[in-house]
Amino acid sequence: MKIAVDFDGTIVEHKYPAIGEELLFAIETLKELQRQQYQLVLWTFRAGKELDEAVEFCRKRGLEFYAVNKNYPEEIYDNSISRKINAEIYIDDRNIGGFPGWQAIWNLLNKNNTESPGPYSGFDYSKNNQSFGEKLKNLFK
Repeated sequence: MKIAVDFDGTIVEHKYPAIGEELLFAIETLKELQRQQYQLVLWTFRAGKELDEAVEFCRKRGLEFYAVNKNYPEEIYDNSISRKINAEIYIDDRNIGGFPGWQAIWNLLNKNNTESPGPYSGFDYSKNNQSFGEKLKNLFK
């Protein structure tokens, strides 16, 4: 299964064109999803030097993507190809309700997986912000 993942505001704090601080559990969660055979595509507004910096930021932390702003590594982008990545799942801070956080994403993708606690074992979740559902309800009040 292919997952398209944004960079600014999703893997790191949104500080574009600079690179913000890594969001809690972002890299660990993505690496664990790769171990579960998900194909990760970096899908970001960044291009050129800023894109290279984002890819290198992830690479230095042990995260390599299946493709970057492409459907597959060999794809050559031109005007005949849609910029939208063909993925089953999109993880982006600009989705309706905002970014739910990496714990929520992990939980959504691992509902039936009781064998792997992922990067969250031993972490105290009692101080979490609103759930994604609560954010969504508040959005439409």
